Amino acid sequence: MKSLAELQAIKERARASVNIRENADAGTKVLVGMATCGIAAGARPVLNAFVEEVAKRNLQGIMVTQTGCIGICQYEPVVEVVTPGQEKVTYVKMTAEKALRVVNDHLVNGNVVSEYTIGANAIGAK
Repeated sequence: MKSLAELQAIKERARASVNIRENADAGTKVLVGMATCGIAAGARPVLNAFVEEVAKRNLQGIMVTQTGCIGICQYEPVVEVVTPGQEKVTYVKMTAEKALRVVNDHLVNGNVVSEYTIGANAIGAK
């Protein structure tokens, strides 16, 4: 730390991150499964990627948070996007790179990334 301004910038970045994760008024919720199996499969970098990208783009009305077991361990890391008035979308086998595409295509432009969803990754699907 070289200055008080640097400390203030760090504080503001941390505050923005907390606001994204605790925004109770958010219309869209991004839930990252963070039970033991999700964490073991790499959910923490996925959660961080969503939080960082939503903050970087200054997206409003979106809350990124963690949840417990979603119940489909073989598809971890699992992310659910819940938007009022729309069907819930479940993304599976997520990575930080895939999270960036979901932010861009789904959260910003409203287009579900079908190839990352549970339907596209179900047993027997290619």
